[in-house]
Amino acid sequence: MALLYSYQQLFSFSKNIFLKIGCSEANAETAATVLLSADLRGVDSHGIARLSGYTRLWEVNRINANPNILIVHQTPSTATVDGDKGLGLVVAPAAMQIAIDKAKNAGTGWVSVKNSNHFGIAGIHAMMALEHDMIGIAMTNASPLVAPTFSVERLLGTNPIAVAIPAGNEPPFVADFATTTAANGKLEILQRKNMDTPVGWVQTKTGEPSTNAAEVKKGGALLPLGGDKEHGSHKGYMLGSIVDIFSAILSGANYGPWVPPFPAYIPMPENMPGEGIGHFFGAMRIDAFRPAEDFKENMDKWIQRFKSAKTVAGQEKVIIPGQPETAMEKERINNGIPIEESVVNDLKELNNKFKVPF
Repeated sequence: MALLYSYQQLFSFSKNIFLKIGCSEANAETAATVLLSADLRGVDSHGIARLSGYTRLWEVNRINANPNILIVHQTPSTATVDGDKGLGLVVAPAAMQIAIDKAKNAGTGWVSVKNSNHFGIAGIHAMMALEHDMIGIAMTNASPLVAPTFSVERLLGTNPIAVAIPAGNEPPFVADFATTTAANGKLEILQRKNMDTPVGWVQTKTGEPSTNAAEVKKGGALLPLGGDKEHGSHKGYMLGSIVDIFSAILSGANYGPWVPPFPAYIPMPENMPGEGIGHFFGAMRIDAFRPAEDFKENMDKWIQRFKSAKTVAGQEKVIIPGQPETAMEKERINNGIPIEESVVNDLKELNNKFKVPF
């Protein structure tokens, strides 16, 4: 059973929790905005349901509430950023802004980040470029829960990719997807609802297909996009690997099986080769390629043509990446955000622990 809360209620509560763990006013506001953007856009697995997880990471000293975010290496169009163990919700927007600023001067900007933490939904960071008539790109590596094709070892994270592209009169094109068949957060939602997964999402610890939403907790693994070799899982494995390399090997963050786990109770890996979690951001000025207005006019035509595509009998109309999230955001701003009862109980525990009204 889900309970409805207004955006402002949840924003105020989240911001106050971030203040309680020692964030500055500005950082608490940024963190709450990024966190709640997931709930607004219907990505419930990465929104306020994760708030208690962030506080637990802070309690075991894996999050620095007031990081000194620094550029440690740069050229006119690139930078490597040290997030100083900060909340990824704060580090990521700062790094994306650096990419945007570099694109303003050089045409494109590319930033790789080390020493960060989980950064929420990738799409919200890529979307920062839209208001500047730029294309935005955001990636991050994540806790190793994914077995490469043919393996039983968990060596990759869900490693999402997001690309945001502005249009003219149409809403922007925003692709935001995990490189696994399903994100781990979707398993958590199914667990709360006591439901099974579809075939192709997870495997047992010995590599057998499973539909148990708790399989990963039992030593099993998430599967790369495609599920198995016959359905293209080697392509999902390659996509996840690209994200890991761009985000971590390029920046000096941890990669592969050494990426720090999100649950605070899981021990950190031994012999870690880098610092924290890694991200990668890009910003591309459209007028570095062609006039922005011409591009956006063509994007409108592209979007309209795809939305008008003939559909299979009995199926829904073709949708554009970002279209469902845009509609969900409008609906939830007006009507409230549904929060599962188990998440509400977590928030009440935070209320008791930090004495923040909920």
